Amino acid sequence: PAKAEVRFRDGGLVRGLIVSAIRAALAGRSQQADTGLSEAATASFRAGTTPSRPGWDYSATAPRPPGLAEAQHAFAMNMPPAAPPQVTTADADYPLGQARAQIHDNYIVAQTRDGLVLVDQHAAHERLVYERLKRERAGQGVLTQPLLVPQVVDLDPVLVERLVAASDLLAQSGLVCEAFGEGAVILREVPAALAGGDIDGIVRDIADELAEQGTSGTVDARLNHILATMACHHSVRSGRKLRAEEMDALLREMEATPNSGQCNHGRPTFIELRLADIEKLFGRR
Repeated sequence: PAKAEVRFRDGGLVRGLIVSAIRAALAGRSQQADTGLSEAATASFRAGTTPSRPGWDYSATAPRPPGLAEAQHAFAMNMPPAAPPQVTTADADYPLGQARAQIHDNYIVAQTRDGLVLVDQHAAHERLVYERLKRERAGQGVLTQPLLVPQVVDLDPVLVERLVAASDLLAQSGLVCEAFGEGAVILREVPAALAGGDIDGIVRDIADELAEQGTSGTVDARLNHILATMACHHSVRSGRKLRAEEMDALLREMEATPNSGQCNHGRPTFIELRLADIEKLFGRR
């Protein structure tokens, strides 16, 4: 797993096996769906022809029986109104409630026993990712994932120097990189929690962050700044539609995560409206 290149003892044999397998697969199965039937059975279907039938006018509709319209109207009138979604006791007992809607593709509306909660999905998820990375670092270190194809990021030579100088800090944050010429760095490993994210943007922002910080601050503080930058890039973006189960999963993780009430920049991740406050707004109290 630590090797960037693996050589076979008999490379020609391995290549021959792969090439022959691909050729056989393409020749025998190209554009052919598996029917589960024998070749003889499928051949009989291909050999036959569909008998011709006289054309039909499918646009014509049969005449309705007398009184059908009246019966339909009476049936519709007798239909009971749709029941509103019910909140179970277990759902209502969650501190942040149960997700009921997403508005403006950024805010989660959750119903609690005593009112409702509005959650900023981007700010909340940013905090969750940040706390997750901090827990990993405090434990056995940030889990990393080697890149199958190392990624090259073009940068100003001054920023490249700063990244290389901070390579030990970055490695503790799960980001393994090295200089790739004068104006680029090459990434070999990234935090597993950020796999598939905007790695290019993360590296650029970390380089800018290092330029602003310089060498001031403790190692722990500088590491936390780097982790916060990573979390910001990997969090659920504003404008992304979430399914109900995704919103509920976010709420449950917030309940289990310390400091989830504020994002990494100090802004609130959710606000709560008590039912009594809502009733006051409508003049009921």
